[in-house]
Amino acid sequence: MAKTNNKPTFVKRETIIAGKVYAQLLNTLKERFRRSQIKAAVKVNTSMLEYYWFLGRDISRLHEAAKWGSAFFDCLSLDLKTAFPGQTGFSVTNIKYAKRWYEFYNQSDTIRQQLVDEFEMPADFGMIPWGHHIEIFTRSKSVSEALFYIEETIRNSWSRATLGAEIDDNLYGKQSHAITNFDEKLPAPYSGLAKAILKSPYNFRFIDRKITTERQLEDELASNITRFLLELGQGFAYVGRQIELKMPGGQTFIPDMIFYHTRIKSYIVCELKVVPFIPDFAGKLNFYVSAVDELMKQSDDNPTIGLLICKSKDDTVVEWSFRGMNQPLGVAEYQLKEFISEKAAKLLPSEAELQNIIDTYDEVSDY
Repeated sequence: MAKTNNKPTFVKRETIIAGKVYAQLLNTLKERFRRSQIKAAVKVNTSMLEYYWFLGRDISRLHEAAKWGSAFFDCLSLDLKTAFPGQTGFSVTNIKYAKRWYEFYNQSDTIRQQLVDEFEMPADFGMIPWGHHIEIFTRSKSVSEALFYIEETIRNSWSRATLGAEIDDNLYGKQSHAITNFDEKLPAPYSGLAKAILKSPYNFRFIDRKITTERQLEDELASNITRFLLELGQGFAYVGRQIELKMPGGQTFIPDMIFYHTRIKSYIVCELKVVPFIPDFAGKLNFYVSAVDELMKQSDDNPTIGLLICKSKDDTVVEWSFRGMNQPLGVAEYQLKEFISEKAAKLLPSEAELQNIIDTYDEVSDY
């Protein structure tokens, strides 16, 4: 019988056969383990959420019929904690959330059809934690809005803090106000993905100066390109600005800014206007999109998209302007920091006058 060495020893890495093959094996094993961890976590999360879903369903059905009072939740919470000591998730608050959660997604026949079955939890719900669900359904004004944030959370792997920040910023509301012709000019499901990356209005309040010309706006966005990219959203990569397009006949054209979206794999031509939208803008943007499609787009890229960001827009004017255009175009608005005009500033008290008012108030309040 072989003698076992029970003494502590150092494992010498140089004694292991290393090299490219070993490195590939190690990476494969690590990646496979990570995937198994994710699958296990999703499975556990899904099982827990299904429990809350059916808990909410059963309580919703029986609570109203039985005419139980508010003491029902206290009693149920205590009994579940007694039956399963050491288990979390049976607080009164959590049980009430489960009931509200189920009822939120079963408000009408239309919503039930959207969720396939009124008594089954949608499969995608298991992809995000319970805390995210609470954040979403308690703060969303409609099921459509809630489903939007669920989809975005799954797609972008948002933390709960990031999700909360996006809801605070009204991402859903912004998404729905960009006007596009993507449904007519792009194939499904690419059209839906393309619409999902646009929003309106864009928040340019990080610009700390008054803007009166397109060039000023473009300069400020280029100088604050990191902030601009964050506002555009995940997936936008900056290609460049003022890229000159020379035509054989001698004419020169210069689109404002060009981006590439890594998720939908397409170029995005961005035009900036400090005035309200007019139909002429659509024609020029249509031309730039055609040029990028012809000269920059590769065979594995999706169709180029045109995005015009302007001071304001009339949705009907935009929609009519898109008629006859052959390229996918979108129009959105932007918001800037508000600055007081010089005339209004003269009517305000100076810093010295304000300090004098404060000092006078302090003297009076001493008595």
